[in-house]
Amino acid sequence: MPLQEGRYRSTRPLAVAEGWSLQRLTSPSRLFGANGIRTGPDGRIYVAQVSGSQISAIDVATGQVETVSPMGGEIVAPDDLAFDTEGNLYATEITEGRVSMRTPSGHTRVIWGDMPVANPITFHQGHLFAGECRHDGRIMELDRNGGAPRVLLDKVPMPNAMEVGPDGKLYFPVMGANEIWRVDLKGGAPETVARDLGVPDALKFDSKGYIVSAQVASGQVLRIDPRNGERTVLANIAPGLDNVTFVGERLFVSSISGQINEVLAGGKLRPLVPDGFNFPLGLAMGQDGVLYIADGPFFYTLRPGAQPQCAGMLFTPGYPGYSRGVAASGPGEVIVATASGVVARYRPARQESEVLAQGFDQLYGVASAPGGALVFAELGKGRVLSVRAGQVEVLASGLEQPTGVAVGSDGTCFVSDAAAGKVVRLSGGRAETVLDGLRRPQGIALHEGALYVIDVGAKELCEYNIATRARRTVASDLPVGAPPGVIPKFVRGVPGFCGPMNPFAGLAVGPDGTLYLSADAEGSVLALRVESRH
Repeated sequence: MPLQEGRYRSTRPLAVAEGWSLQRLTSPSRLFGANGIRTGPDGRIYVAQVSGSQISAIDVATGQVETVSPMGGEIVAPDDLAFDTEGNLYATEITEGRVSMRTPSGHTRVIWGDMPVANPITFHQGHLFAGECRHDGRIMELDRNGGAPRVLLDKVPMPNAMEVGPDGKLYFPVMGANEIWRVDLKGGAPETVARDLGVPDALKFDSKGYIVSAQVASGQVLRIDPRNGERTVLANIAPGLDNVTFVGERLFVSSISGQINEVLAGGKLRPLVPDGFNFPLGLAMGQDGVLYIADGPFFYTLRPGAQPQCAGMLFTPGYPGYSRGVAASGPGEVIVATASGVVARYRPARQESEVLAQGFDQLYGVASAPGGALVFAELGKGRVLSVRAGQVEVLASGLEQPTGVAVGSDGTCFVSDAAAGKVVRLSGGRAETVLDGLRRPQGIALHEGALYVIDVGAKELCEYNIATRARRTVASDLPVGAPPGVIPKFVRGVPGFCGPMNPFAGLAVGPDGTLYLSADAEGSVLALRVESRH
């Protein structure tokens, strides 16, 4: 079988209108992030991907990726994985608060559905253990036939990916305490194994009985002696590490962003899966020519001719939260709209953010308006609002699914309504349709009297002349939205972490008219440029 280079396979090649050119500024991603990883009975690495609601298997010899549980399938937002001796695959579904089992033949069923923030899971000698990664989390032994679980430990501050050690005790990172604990499989008081780490979020045991643990905040991979807590740094990768697994004696580490690295001797790394975007989501062009990219748990900058640079992430000081919409602001700062319902001013280089408004339901696009106001779309309540100097005003209500927002130099506001298949212009509290017949419009942008719209349903970029009302398709068969034939399931939020994490194909425009597009299906950023005027 040929190597699958990306996560998205189009049935037709991307096409652009005459006079336009297209460039991929970043390579497509191979995964929708990389969360829990586990070596399967077949020797492949199985990867849970929360963002894409997908489980994939990777051949470590060839790098070939196979989708095992696809987006739109029965398993939603898988975060961690385990196998039993019969080859059944267990997945914690963090946004659904449940644990599901997938048989080798592909049949899936829920085995326990009352586990808020379900995350860590492991199997040991006929026993299945799972936990809740929340501040008062429980660790439980689950009945694989659906019976009531046995609570092994409760009120644990954010336990994460765990494993039974050579001594027969259950070891687990405690993110809220920055420690690693262990507990007898029969229950009882836990013991602290190691403390003052780099926020551990996963551990496994090597063949010599040592703990190997990923540190999400520091980006270190540590080898820890379970007898005395002494540690050795095996590798320094980057903040955002998620999980570890062994294939024989070979050690692999996943990162939330989507990369999987093999850790070699001396701390050297061999990429199994290169780094990439979870989606990406909103885009904004800064005054300094820097493209700002919101990608949920990560935030990036992209300079001309360079590779994306991580400017912040969930465990970076000052990060405003899971970011979706983004708008340019002053030098070195942007406005972001988060999945937690917050509009914030974010200064990545200074690692600081300032909340401007909060308490909203499913924020998407945000735009700066003349006079200092910020306009943003609240999909959850079908509203478009603005905030200025702490004062929030409702500009429009009664929309179905407002997503993209663009504001002209004269203050005119345009909004895409994804569910209604149209773009509206707001005036006096009313929404006037200016462009309809779309399938699912999301990102929009304005430039020199033209309105540009990404229609993720049609996989097209539409140009609409506001004065003449002429419209045309600038690009078609774009890698946006869901893969062909896939109907994605709604990805709920994680309590205490963020709201719903659904995608958004953002659109930005540069001073020269270059359009920057979030190819959220394949995980890249595209640039569309006018080569000549007709």
